Amino acid sequence: MRLLNILVLMSMLALLTAPPVCAQVTPGSAGAEGEPFRRQQWRVPSPDSDIAAHALLFRPPGAGLFRLAVIAHASTQNGLRRAQTPQPEYRALTAFLIARGFAVLVPERLGHGATGGRYVEDQGGCDEADYARSGRATADEISLALDYLRKQDFIRKDAAIVIGHSAGGWGALALANADPKTISAIIAFAPGRGGQANDEPNRICAPHTLLGAAAEFGKAARIPVMWLVAANDSYFSPAFSRGLVDAFRGSGGKADFRTLPAVGSEGHWMIESEAGVKAASAELDRALKPEKP
Repeated sequence: MRLLNILVLMSMLALLTAPPVCAQVTPGSAGAEGEPFRRQQWRVPSPDSDIAAHALLFRPPGAGLFRLAVIAHASTQNGLRRAQTPQPEYRALTAFLIARGFAVLVPERLGHGATGGRYVEDQGGCDEADYARSGRATADEISLALDYLRKQDFIRKDAAIVIGHSAGGWGALALANADPKTISAIIAFAPGRGGQANDEPNRICAPHTLLGAAAEFGKAARIPVMWLVAANDSYFSPAFSRGLVDAFRGSGGKADFRTLPAVGSEGHWMIESEAGVKAASAELDRALKPEKP
């Protein structure tokens, strides 16, 4: 009896100390379609083989084949804010893309919200910020999600687009070295990292390091970039963003830069609003360019 009690206690202790089991580590659909736009929970591969990242997939009516648009969300160095981040949806932008025949994937990267896990795109402290490394880490996560969706029987294998916002846009710039047949265009809304340092408007952490990383991305770039920033962006102002564009172009990258009208009280978040998407609609349509299947 004593031996049995010991065995029971050991089993309970093992259960209490075991690492949490991920609800789903296998990529794929994770629920039924709903509204709007056939909204469906998915899981997509991440750099951590034990974690399949949460994602939302939206589709037009029909069986496809659909061009794919991947939207890469913003980020923050603040761990608590990242953990509390709700699943990104970009509803107005998604509606815009669905109306133009795209399937839209919005993956949630490691270290954020319900996906959790280690924050692999950490840029480090201000003095030693490694913006090139963090951008490449973000690009890797975008690539994993995009490549997985391209394998689905309702998605075209070519002519995908990547739309990035802030840190997601910075990762999209790092992804400009990909195969232009796979990704036909990159649209970056106020790309960068280290903006609003210490929550101070128009203060950027290690700006020269950010400029150097933009030049580094430009050297390997093969995909044209549509670079958009609102007039009232206090994270990466139009003036500073133009410096980033010049650094990107100066080393070989192709970028079409546009300053858009002020949107709301803080233009950095224009991509999340209907007014912001409307303000950017002409530039978006120009970058998307309907492709023949």
